Amino acid sequence: MDEAALIGIDVGTTSVKAVMFTANGHRLAEFAASYPTIRHPPDRVEQDPEDWHRLVSSALAGFAARAEARSVRAICLTSQVNTHVFVDRELRPLHPAIVWQDGRAAAAGARLDATIPVEDKIAWIGAPIPLDASHALSRMAWMKAAHPAIWKAAAHVMLPRDFLLARLTGAVVTDPISAVGLVSPDLTYARSLIALLPGAAKRLPPLQDPLSIAGRMRQGGPFAGIPVITGLMDAWASLLGLGVASEGQAMYLSGTSEVLGLISPRITNEPGVITFPPWAGITLHAGPTQAGGASLDWVARLLGQEPGALARDAAGITAQSPLFLPHLQGERAPLWDPSARGAFAGLTGACGPAEIAAAVMEGVAFSARLAMEALQRSAGVIPSQIQTGGGGAASDRWSQIRADVFGRTFLRVAGRDPGATGAALMAGVGVGILPDLAQAATAMIRTDRVFTPDGAARALADDRFAIWQRLYQQLRPINAALI
Repeated sequence: MDEAALIGIDVGTTSVKAVMFTANGHRLAEFAASYPTIRHPPDRVEQDPEDWHRLVSSALAGFAARAEARSVRAICLTSQVNTHVFVDRELRPLHPAIVWQDGRAAAAGARLDATIPVEDKIAWIGAPIPLDASHALSRMAWMKAAHPAIWKAAAHVMLPRDFLLARLTGAVVTDPISAVGLVSPDLTYARSLIALLPGAAKRLPPLQDPLSIAGRMRQGGPFAGIPVITGLMDAWASLLGLGVASEGQAMYLSGTSEVLGLISPRITNEPGVITFPPWAGITLHAGPTQAGGASLDWVARLLGQEPGALARDAAGITAQSPLFLPHLQGERAPLWDPSARGAFAGLTGACGPAEIAAAVMEGVAFSARLAMEALQRSAGVIPSQIQTGGGGAASDRWSQIRADVFGRTFLRVAGRDPGATGAALMAGVGVGILPDLAQAATAMIRTDRVFTPDGAARALADDRFAIWQRLYQQLRPINAALI
């Protein structure tokens, strides 16, 4: 009998990535294709859910055409979260998906947030997580007020993974980890919180353990009858895909945004940090920023260059190099400041594309360091090394800047699709082909390159990080006046 094969699929912010592995970690096939994001100033960011479905179907059809398809034993999906699609009972989208970067619901969320004492929030969801523009309740409150007909017709409010699970298997479910800011420490819905918005509870999918079988692939399509594991959000799947599953380990996931994670059972309720309920022996303290790789993509478009080439040719950083605030669409962890805006400081006529690129890369690393420092206070742990991966980690230059800024060793994991890889691991554990998550993650993940901080560059980064933080604080009233 052929060795069992597993499929993992990641529906990210910009693309669908999929992998097919053998149970011992041999990569059989992969798929990657992007889809458009529609942006309308000042804060509208949308996607077409049918694009997700089309590309996932293409990935599965391509894998099914391979000889190894007969060995596939399980499939698992992961996706971006705090992206929401409102669907009717037939799973037809009623409105474009509202992407996590979308800021339209900020005011609706602030009104809800203002009614909740901090102590109640900690009691209900285990941490003082803000109801920002991307929170599910904020989005539902906005939709109810802005489009009452759509709100009335909506049977479900789903994450991308939930929508695809329902399309592929018929099962309407989600998991308690991906339902960010909606779940109590006991992994059930926080009823007191959700009750603040009448009608919200009945539109949220039932919760199911991430390693449980959500359903089986529909008959008549690729892999009919194969079990589909419920899965987790992309940050958690990437955590596993980067080999991070044990206490004290840390991750730096670099994609459209930078996502920092640290595992520790200690919880101090540090403001600005998302602390997930314990699951599978993992208590994750997480800090997602707003614009990581997106910042480099933005400046590359302005300069008419490719992001990879721009990063490769970035100038060296000196004490006179310009500084950059990567708050192009507000900021998430640990600031949670929707009024934050991007800025350059210290520009001169001598600055060209190489100097601008270096400033952007350093500014993104500074935003990630700010988040990691909050995570360390939240978790009571200071990791000596950090596992890194994702598209933004492909740049050696940028990876070295991060090591210098953090003053830590960075271990870059092989492969550029940690979310899909983590989903494949979950597929194997979910059907019992692989051992527990920690063992599977450790055994199947390989290090591509190690980056160690340079002493002089680290000292310079410390000095510039202090100035960078002052820059943000001093620009706050100016940015608020411009909104």
